[in-house]
Amino acid sequence: MHEIAVHTGGEPVLEAFLAERIYEYNAAATGYRDGETFTATHRSDAGEVEAGVSGYTWGGCCYVAYLWVAEALRGRGVGGALLDAVEQYAREKRCRLVLLSTHTFQAPTFYAHRGYEPVARIDDHPPGHASLFFVKRLDAR
Repeated sequence: MHEIAVHTGGEPVLEAFLAERIYEYNAAATGYRDGETFTATHRSDAGEVEAGVSGYTWGGCCYVAYLWVAEALRGRGVGGALLDAVEQYAREKRCRLVLLSTHTFQAPTFYAHRGYEPVARIDDHPPGHASLFFVKRLDAR
């Protein structure tokens, strides 16, 4: 029997290795070899990150992994500007849709107002809340 131990904390080298292996498998299985990661930021005059987004494109799809805006800037259009930039980038990469997830206590209303449609809900993640998955189909602009 193999001994396997779970460790806490991040291990970026291992995570990058696993992501590469999964990408290799997925590319071989689908024929899509166009995967790219992306980031975009809004910075203060001093160069500090006040908002940002990251994710990837692959196979005609765009996935937003993280989108964060500092509390002082929320409601001022910064999040919308980040999402606009991602959607424009996705169109340039010929993506047909953008996928993302959020929790019920985060920003589901924000995404719904921006044209994202809920497609899945996982209750009790964490207990008393839910994870929501959204999609927005992009036009051919």
